[in-house]
Amino acid sequence: MSLFRTKNIEAMLAAARDDGLKKVLGPVDLILMGIGAIIGTGIFVLTGTGALTAGPALTVSFVIAALACGFAALCYAEFASAIPVSGSIYTYSYATLGEIVAWMIGWDLLLEYGLATSAVSVGWSGYFQSLMAGFGIHLPVILTAAPGAVPGSQTLFNLPAAVIMLLITWIVSYGVRESTRLNNVMVAIKIAVVLLFIAVGVWHVKPANWHPFAPFGLDGIFNAAALVFFAFIGFDAVTSAAEEVRNPRRDLPVGIIGSLAVCTVLYVTVAAIMTGIVPFAKFAGIDHPVSLALQYAGQNWVAGFVDLGAILGMTTVILVMTFGQTRIIFAMSRDGLLPERLSKVHPVHATPFFATWTVGIVFAFIAAFVPLNVLAELINIGTLSAFTLISVAVLVLRKTRPDLPRAFRCPGVPVVPLLSVGFCLFLMAHLQALTWIAFSSWLAIGLAIYFLYARRNAVLHGG
Repeated sequence: MSLFRTKNIEAMLAAARDDGLKKVLGPVDLILMGIGAIIGTGIFVLTGTGALTAGPALTVSFVIAALACGFAALCYAEFASAIPVSGSIYTYSYATLGEIVAWMIGWDLLLEYGLATSAVSVGWSGYFQSLMAGFGIHLPVILTAAPGAVPGSQTLFNLPAAVIMLLITWIVSYGVRESTRLNNVMVAIKIAVVLLFIAVGVWHVKPANWHPFAPFGLDGIFNAAALVFFAFIGFDAVTSAAEEVRNPRRDLPVGIIGSLAVCTVLYVTVAAIMTGIVPFAKFAGIDHPVSLALQYAGQNWVAGFVDLGAILGMTTVILVMTFGQTRIIFAMSRDGLLPERLSKVHPVHATPFFATWTVGIVFAFIAAFVPLNVLAELINIGTLSAFTLISVAVLVLRKTRPDLPRAFRCPGVPVVPLLSVGFCLFLMAHLQALTWIAFSSWLAIGLAIYFLYARRNAVLHGG
């Protein structure tokens, strides 16, 4: 039964009040952090891939993916208001479902967040090189992409992807206040760019391009939903900042639900306008679909702004996801499941400095050597697993700790959590078999590490 030992919630809350991290974030910071994590590769890159899979019905795919996230977000919000401690679903699982479940979902989150930063870095590299090409600046081909990423070209190392990862690592390691200020500025700019696209593009929509609306039927819609689910990843990173929020019980639910709502409206609107301007089949092989739509409409001046907005948008995603991953590692290390040095707080910057640079360097190399299409589905399956678990955990917490103060309560329990589980499992079923094999292999490695190291070194074990 020691595999399922749980942490005392009151002890967790006490430890969080004296962790050395600065309490500087408010509700606006959290909403912008969530938007910063969500709007990026999903809207600027995957909309084209999704359109090829679902046609104009991509808007429906976004709604389905948003529903899956929305139900999970309500469960996250309850936990965030009841247990405002760093670590996201890892911490919540440790308090409700037991140590081995917490370890496995923490191990899963390391994959999700790390590969997300790597994947977005690859997307960032594409837009950055496109922007530089407009000024006549070109990198040597060998340094433009991962090996085998560009058919017919000899590529070896994605230099821009590695550089942006290391730059963001430096910013996150420097301090949470500085990271948040930079994120807020870039989020404001990229929202302005998306609104500019909507304002200009809506006048160039040709309704005939929306017919047939669902050329690949329901299968196409569901497959696209499983793919563009990646576009919503990030709102859960807000919960990782719990110990750096001034009033976490009130502000965390606002940040989670507020950021998801804003992004859903923007995604559906952009997808509708984009497929209304360009026949969906023309997005084949295109990694900058939003700017392509504007070029198709003859609005090249706006397309340049979109390229800039895409670069800033993906920069904030890398920043927030890197931040979230380091806080999960911080929490796991503090519990003894990872080496103690990973939870050491820098005496000047008040950040988990060593943990930040460790993950930054590792995933910078992954971004440089692994193509984007290999990364995307692995991220999706990891996230869907986490969302399924948080939905189960909220039901367990209602049974085991009905007395625990909750500033926010998930409505419609048990229906909403069960709907969340159903949506997530449904989308997971539409992922490729190879993705399941790779994910299972990652979990098997994690299980081995748990029994060889984490279990005996856990604080609850007296490690």
